[in-house]
Amino acid sequence: MSIDPELGTFVDTCGYRTNVHDVGEGPALLLLHGSGAGVTAWANWRNLMPEMARDYRVIAPDLVGFGYTETPEDFEFIFMTSWVDQILALLDALKVERAHVLGNSFGGALALWLAVRRPDLFDRLVLMGPGGWPVRVNENLEFLWGYTPSLDNMKHVLDIMAFDRRLVTDELAEMRYKATLRPGAQQVFERVFPAPRQRWLDAQVVQIADLRALKHETLIVHGRDDRVVDPLVSWNLHQHIPNSELHMFGNCGHWTMIEKAAPFRRLITDFFARGA
Repeated sequence: MSIDPELGTFVDTCGYRTNVHDVGEGPALLLLHGSGAGVTAWANWRNLMPEMARDYRVIAPDLVGFGYTETPEDFEFIFMTSWVDQILALLDALKVERAHVLGNSFGGALALWLAVRRPDLFDRLVLMGPGGWPVRVNENLEFLWGYTPSLDNMKHVLDIMAFDRRLVTDELAEMRYKATLRPGAQQVFERVFPAPRQRWLDAQVVQIADLRALKHETLIVHGRDDRVVDPLVSWNLHQHIPNSELHMFGNCGHWTMIEKAAPFRRLITDFFARGA
C-alpha cells in the first residue's frame, strides 16, 4: 500500500496534532500555505520543497483547519491568533531557534503576524500574493471560501487561481477535490470562513505601525494578473515595510510558485542567500 505523500509527521501543538513536512538540512525555512478548499502544505509546496531542501531545513505544516492537521470539534478559530499560536508551538517543538518564512496568500498575512509577534524568531520574509492589507472580499475570493465539493467547482477554483490554466493541471484539481471529500474535511473548512466573509479578511490586516516597525528584510512577490488578491495589496505593504522589495510577475495569477516556478525559485534562492 502506497504512503500518502500529503502526510508528513505529527507534532503536538496547542492541544492537537499538526501534520508537518520536515525535510532537508541547513537554515530553517518555514513554508505557510494559503486558505483554499482542499489545500495542504503538500499541495501548495510539493514542487518547491525538494528543491529548497537541498540547502535548507524545510518545514511545511498544515495549518489548523486545513489538510491533515487535527482540528478538535470544539476548536474555536480566533483570527489570527489560532495560527500564530500553532506555528510558535510547532517551531518550539521542533527546536527551531530562527527561520526564514515564505507565506502564500493567507500564509503571507500569517508570516507578517508571526514577525510582528516574535520578531526575534524570524529572519527573512517572502510574502507571495499576501493578505494583510485592507481590501474588500471580491467575487472570486467569495467563491473560494464558499466552495462546496464537486470536481467542476474545484476546476473553477483553479481557473480563478491561474492566469494560464494549462499550467495548473486537472491532476491538481482532482487531488484537491478528493481532499475535500475526506470525512469531516468540508465541515471543518466551513467553520474557518463562515459568512459574512469580510470580517475574516479584515482580521488578517496588520496595522501600519506594526508594518513600519518591522526590521526584517522582506521580499514581496505578486502576479500582476491575480484575481484573488489585488496586486495593490502588495504595493501598499511595500510602501510601509521599511526593508522591503517588490517583484511583480506579468502573465501570472495567484499561484506564482506554480505559474512562474523556475524564476520564482531563483528569486527566492537569491534573496535567502543574501542573508547567509
